[in-house]
Amino acid sequence: MRLAKDWIEYECIDCGDGMKIERFGPYILKRKEPSWTQPLTNTPFEFNGIHTQHGWETHNLPDTWTIHYKDMAMELKPTEFKHLGIFPEQAVNWDFIRASIQRANKPLRILNLFGYTGGATIACAMENVEEVVHIDALKSAISRTQENIKLNTLEDKKIRTIVDDVMKFLAREKRRGRTYHGVILDPPSFGRGPNKEIWEIKKDLEPLLNAVNDILDKDVEFIVLNTYSSHITKREVHAIASRIFKPLKGILDTQHIGVPITLKDKPLILGQTTRWTKHENLL
Repeated sequence: MRLAKDWIEYECIDCGDGMKIERFGPYILKRKEPSWTQPLTNTPFEFNGIHTQHGWETHNLPDTWTIHYKDMAMELKPTEFKHLGIFPEQAVNWDFIRASIQRANKPLRILNLFGYTGGATIACAMENVEEVVHIDALKSAISRTQENIKLNTLEDKKIRTIVDDVMKFLAREKRRGRTYHGVILDPPSFGRGPNKEIWEIKKDLEPLLNAVNDILDKDVEFIVLNTYSSHITKREVHAIASRIFKPLKGILDTQHIGVPITLKDKPLILGQTTRWTKHENLL
Protein backbone atom coordinates (compact mmCIF):
# COMPACT_ATOMS: atom_id res chain seq x y z
CA MET A 1 0.00 0.00 0.00
CA ARG A 2 1.29 3.43 -0.96
CA LEU A 3 -0.27 6.27 1.03
CA ALA A 4 -0.09 9.95 0.12
CA LYS A 5 1.06 11.12 3.56
CA ASP A 6 2.92 14.31 2.68
CA TRP A 7 -0.03 16.60 2.02
CA ILE A 8 -0.39 19.78 4.05
CA GLU A 9 -3.23 21.49 2.18
CA TYR A 10 -5.32 18.32 1.72
CA GLU A 11 -6.78 15.97 4.32
CA CYS A 12 -9.27 13.11 4.21
CA ILE A 13 -10.97 13.77 7.53
CA ASP A 14 -13.54 10.97 7.65
CA CYS A 15 -15.28 8.30 5.57
CA GLY A 16 -18.56 6.48 6.14
CA ASP A 17 -22.19 6.12 5.13
CA GLY A 18 -21.06 6.10 1.51
CA MET A 19 -19.50 9.56 1.82
CA LYS A 20 -16.11 11.13 2.51
CA ILE A 21 -15.28 14.41 4.22
CA GLU A 22 -12.19 16.18 2.92
CA ARG A 23 -10.32 19.43 3.41
CA PHE A 24 -8.96 21.10 0.29
CA GLY A 25 -7.02 24.11 1.49
CA PRO A 26 -9.35 26.02 3.85
CA TYR A 27 -12.54 24.42 2.49
CA ILE A 28 -14.33 21.33 3.83
CA LEU A 29 -16.26 19.27 1.29
CA LYS A 30 -18.44 16.17 1.44
CA ARG A 31 -18.55 13.82 -1.55
CA LYS A 32 -19.71 10.30 -2.37
CA GLU A 33 -17.41 7.38 -1.51
CA PRO A 34 -19.38 4.14 -2.06
CA SER A 35 -16.58 1.90 -0.74
CA TRP A 36 -17.16 3.08 2.85
CA THR A 37 -20.49 1.96 4.32
CA GLN A 38 -19.64 2.02 8.03
CA PRO A 39 -20.93 5.07 9.94
CA LEU A 40 -19.29 8.47 9.81
CA THR A 41 -17.76 9.67 13.06
CA ASN A 42 -20.26 11.74 15.04
CA THR A 43 -18.33 14.99 14.62
CA PRO A 44 -20.08 18.20 13.49
CA PHE A 45 -18.65 20.04 10.49
CA GLU A 46 -19.47 23.27 8.73
CA PHE A 47 -19.32 22.26 5.08
CA ASN A 48 -18.36 24.60 2.27
CA GLY A 49 -19.67 22.11 -0.28
CA ILE A 50 -21.76 18.93 -0.36
CA HIS A 51 -22.14 16.94 -3.57
CA THR A 52 -25.58 15.36 -3.97
CA GLN A 53 -27.45 13.66 -6.80
CA HIS A 54 -28.51 17.15 -7.87
CA GLY A 55 -24.98 18.57 -7.95
CA TRP A 56 -23.08 20.78 -5.53
CA GLU A 57 -24.67 22.62 -2.63
CA THR A 58 -22.14 25.27 -1.61
CA HIS A 59 -21.59 27.77 1.18
CA ASN A 60 -18.77 30.32 0.93
CA LEU A 61 -17.02 28.16 -1.67
CA PRO A 62 -15.34 30.02 -4.57
CA ASP A 63 -15.76 28.86 -8.16
CA THR A 64 -12.04 28.08 -8.30
CA TRP A 65 -9.15 28.06 -5.85
CA THR A 66 -5.56 26.82 -5.69
CA ILE A 67 -4.09 23.96 -3.70
CA HIS A 68 -0.39 23.17 -3.28
CA TYR A 69 1.51 19.92 -2.96
CA LYS A 70 5.09 20.71 -2.02
CA ASP A 71 6.22 23.15 -4.75
CA MET A 72 3.40 22.24 -7.16
CA ALA A 73 0.18 24.26 -7.53
CA MET A 74 -3.11 22.98 -8.96
CA GLU A 75 -6.34 24.82 -9.65
CA LEU A 76 -9.48 23.27 -8.16
CA LYS A 77 -12.94 23.66 -9.64
CA PRO A 78 -15.99 21.60 -8.59
CA THR A 79 -17.63 19.74 -11.49
CA GLU A 80 -21.07 18.19 -11.79
CA PHE A 81 -19.52 14.71 -11.49
CA LYS A 82 -18.16 15.51 -7.95
CA HIS A 83 -14.55 15.86 -9.15
CA LEU A 84 -12.40 18.89 -8.38
CA GLY A 85 -9.38 18.65 -10.68
CA ILE A 86 -6.96 16.50 -8.71
CA PHE A 87 -6.81 13.02 -7.24
CA PRO A 88 -4.83 13.53 -4.00
CA GLU A 89 -3.67 9.90 -3.82
CA GLN A 90 -1.68 10.51 -7.01
CA ALA A 91 0.84 12.52 -4.99
CA VAL A 92 2.69 9.24 -4.35
CA ASN A 93 3.22 8.92 -8.10
CA TRP A 94 4.19 12.56 -8.56
CA ASP A 95 6.99 11.95 -6.06
CA PHE A 96 8.06 8.74 -7.83
CA ILE A 97 8.06 10.44 -11.24
CA ARG A 98 10.16 13.36 -10.02
CA ALA A 99 12.62 11.06 -8.25
CA SER A 100 12.92 8.96 -11.43
CA ILE A 101 13.69 12.00 -13.58
CA GLN A 102 16.24 13.27 -11.05
CA ARG A 103 17.87 9.83 -10.92
CA ALA A 104 18.24 9.74 -14.71
CA ASN A 105 20.36 12.91 -14.58
CA LYS A 106 19.59 13.78 -18.21
CA PRO A 107 16.72 15.49 -20.06
CA LEU A 108 13.90 13.01 -20.66
CA ARG A 109 10.97 12.79 -23.06
CA ILE A 110 7.83 11.96 -21.08
CA LEU A 111 4.38 10.92 -22.33
CA ASN A 112 1.32 11.37 -20.11
CA LEU A 113 -1.71 9.47 -21.46
CA PHE A 114 -5.26 10.14 -20.23
CA GLY A 115 -3.59 13.10 -18.55
CA TYR A 116 -6.70 14.78 -17.05
CA THR A 117 -5.82 18.22 -15.60
CA GLY A 118 -2.09 17.60 -15.62
CA GLY A 119 -0.89 16.77 -12.12
CA ALA A 120 1.65 14.28 -13.46
CA THR A 121 2.52 16.62 -16.33
CA ILE A 122 3.33 19.40 -13.86
CA ALA A 123 5.40 16.97 -11.76
CA CYS A 124 7.45 16.08 -14.84
CA ALA A 125 7.88 19.65 -16.00
CA MET A 126 9.21 20.73 -12.61
CA GLU A 127 12.25 18.56 -13.36
CA ASN A 128 14.90 18.34 -16.11
CA VAL A 129 12.87 17.26 -19.14
CA GLU A 130 13.42 17.59 -22.85
CA GLU A 131 9.69 17.42 -23.53
CA VAL A 132 6.40 16.44 -21.89
CA VAL A 133 3.51 15.34 -24.12
CA HIS A 134 0.08 15.40 -22.48
CA ILE A 135 -2.81 13.55 -24.16
CA ASP A 136 -6.49 13.63 -23.21
CA ALA A 137 -9.69 13.15 -25.19
CA LEU A 138 -11.46 16.04 -23.45
CA LYS A 139 -10.88 19.65 -24.47
CA SER A 140 -11.90 20.75 -20.97
CA ALA A 141 -9.11 18.66 -19.42
CA ILE A 142 -6.57 20.12 -21.84
CA SER A 143 -7.74 23.66 -21.03
CA ARG A 144 -7.34 23.05 -17.31
CA THR A 145 -3.91 21.52 -17.87
CA GLN A 146 -2.85 24.67 -19.73
CA GLU A 147 -4.09 26.77 -16.80
CA ASN A 148 -2.07 24.65 -14.38
CA ILE A 149 1.03 25.08 -16.54
CA LYS A 150 0.60 28.86 -16.27
CA LEU A 151 -0.11 28.61 -12.54
CA ASN A 152 3.27 26.92 -12.06
CA THR A 153 5.04 29.36 -14.44
CA LEU A 154 6.20 26.49 -16.65
CA GLU A 155 5.52 28.18 -19.98
CA ASP A 156 9.23 28.05 -20.78
CA LYS A 157 9.18 24.22 -20.70
CA LYS A 158 8.36 22.24 -23.84
CA ILE A 159 4.94 20.87 -22.93
CA ARG A 160 2.60 19.74 -25.70
CA THR A 161 -1.07 19.41 -24.74
CA ILE A 162 -3.07 17.48 -27.32
CA VAL A 163 -6.74 16.49 -27.64
CA ASP A 164 -6.58 13.01 -29.16
CA ASP A 165 -7.54 9.37 -28.88
CA VAL A 166 -4.70 7.62 -27.07
CA MET A 167 -4.52 4.55 -29.31
CA LYS A 168 -4.49 6.62 -32.50
CA PHE A 169 -1.80 8.90 -31.08
CA LEU A 170 0.39 5.94 -30.11
CA ALA A 171 0.05 4.42 -33.58
CA ARG A 172 1.18 7.70 -35.17
CA GLU A 173 4.13 8.03 -32.79
CA LYS A 174 5.23 4.50 -33.70
CA ARG A 175 5.10 5.34 -37.42
CA ARG A 176 7.13 8.50 -36.76
CA GLY A 177 9.74 6.53 -34.83
CA ARG A 178 9.33 8.72 -31.74
CA THR A 179 10.24 7.20 -28.38
CA TYR A 180 9.83 8.18 -24.73
CA HIS A 181 11.95 7.66 -21.62
CA GLY A 182 8.92 7.69 -19.33
CA VAL A 183 5.23 6.92 -19.81
CA ILE A 184 2.35 7.65 -17.43
CA LEU A 185 -1.09 6.11 -18.02
CA ASP A 186 -4.32 6.80 -16.16
CA PRO A 187 -6.96 4.99 -18.24
CA PRO A 188 -10.64 5.12 -17.25
CA SER A 189 -12.80 2.05 -16.77
CA PHE A 190 -14.89 3.25 -19.68
CA GLY A 191 -14.55 6.24 -21.95
CA ARG A 192 -15.06 7.79 -25.35
CA GLY A 193 -12.47 9.44 -27.57
CA PRO A 194 -12.94 12.80 -29.32
CA ASN A 195 -14.51 11.01 -32.29
CA LYS A 196 -16.69 8.69 -30.15
CA GLU A 197 -14.06 5.93 -29.97
CA ILE A 198 -15.11 3.51 -27.20
CA TRP A 199 -12.65 2.48 -24.50
CA GLU A 200 -13.22 -0.44 -22.08
CA ILE A 201 -10.33 -1.30 -19.77
CA LYS A 202 -11.06 -5.02 -19.53
CA LYS A 203 -10.57 -5.58 -23.27
CA ASP A 204 -8.37 -2.62 -24.17
CA LEU A 205 -5.66 -2.59 -21.49
CA GLU A 206 -3.47 -5.22 -23.15
CA PRO A 207 -3.53 -3.55 -26.62
CA LEU A 208 -2.81 -0.24 -24.89
CA LEU A 209 0.27 -1.56 -23.09
CA ASN A 210 1.49 -3.25 -26.27
CA ALA A 211 1.22 0.10 -28.05
CA VAL A 212 3.11 1.80 -25.21
CA ASN A 213 5.81 -0.85 -25.40
CA ASP A 214 6.29 0.03 -29.08
CA ILE A 215 7.24 3.65 -28.29
CA LEU A 216 9.54 3.09 -25.30
CA ASP A 217 13.07 4.40 -25.69
CA LYS A 218 15.92 1.91 -25.35
CA ASP A 219 16.92 3.92 -22.27
CA VAL A 220 13.44 3.95 -20.72
CA GLU A 221 13.48 5.09 -17.09
CA PHE A 222 9.97 4.50 -15.76
CA ILE A 223 6.38 3.49 -16.48
CA VAL A 224 3.41 4.36 -14.25
CA LEU A 225 0.00 2.72 -14.81
CA ASN A 226 -3.00 3.67 -12.67
CA THR A 227 -6.15 1.54 -12.62
CA TYR A 228 -9.34 2.14 -10.65
CA SER A 229 -11.84 -0.25 -12.22
CA SER A 230 -13.64 -2.99 -10.30
CA HIS A 231 -13.84 -4.86 -13.62
CA ILE A 232 -10.15 -5.79 -13.56
CA THR A 233 -8.18 -6.96 -10.53
CA LYS A 234 -4.78 -5.89 -9.29
CA ARG A 235 -3.49 -9.38 -10.08
CA GLU A 236 -4.83 -9.24 -13.66
CA VAL A 237 -3.26 -5.83 -14.27
CA HIS A 238 0.10 -6.96 -12.93
CA ALA A 239 0.01 -10.14 -15.04
CA ILE A 240 -0.71 -8.22 -18.25
CA ALA A 241 2.00 -5.64 -17.55
CA SER A 242 4.49 -8.33 -16.57
CA ARG A 243 3.91 -10.24 -19.79
CA ILE A 244 4.34 -7.18 -21.99
CA PHE A 245 7.23 -5.48 -20.19
CA LYS A 246 9.11 -8.68 -19.29
CA PRO A 247 11.88 -8.04 -21.89
CA LEU A 248 12.75 -4.79 -20.11
CA LYS A 249 15.53 -5.13 -17.56
CA GLY A 250 13.88 -3.70 -14.48
CA ILE A 251 11.42 -4.22 -11.62
CA LEU A 252 7.62 -4.30 -11.92
CA ASP A 253 5.59 -3.57 -8.80
CA THR A 254 1.82 -3.26 -8.27
CA GLN A 255 0.29 -1.87 -5.08
CA HIS A 256 -2.89 -0.22 -3.87
CA ILE A 257 -2.72 3.54 -3.39
CA GLY A 258 -4.74 5.73 -1.08
CA VAL A 259 -4.82 8.40 1.59
CA PRO A 260 -4.90 8.27 5.40
CA ILE A 261 -8.24 9.01 7.09
CA THR A 262 -7.76 11.25 10.11
CA LEU A 263 -10.70 9.90 12.12
CA LYS A 264 -10.33 6.25 11.11
CA ASP A 265 -7.72 3.57 11.77
CA LYS A 266 -7.71 2.34 8.17
CA PRO A 267 -6.76 4.28 5.02
CA LEU A 268 -9.02 4.99 2.06
CA ILE A 269 -7.96 2.79 -0.85
CA LEU A 270 -8.39 4.59 -4.17
CA GLY A 271 -7.19 2.19 -6.84
CA GLN A 272 -3.81 0.72 -7.63
CA THR A 273 -0.61 1.68 -9.39
CA THR A 274 1.73 -0.53 -11.39
CA ARG A 275 5.26 0.86 -11.68
CA TRP A 276 8.21 -0.26 -13.77
CA THR A 277 11.65 1.09 -12.98
CA LYS A 278 15.30 0.21 -13.41
CA HIS A 279 16.01 1.31 -9.84
CA GLU A 280 14.44 -0.74 -7.05
CA ASN A 281 15.27 1.90 -4.44
CA LEU A 282 12.85 4.31 -6.15
CA LEU A 283 9.84 2.06 -5.55
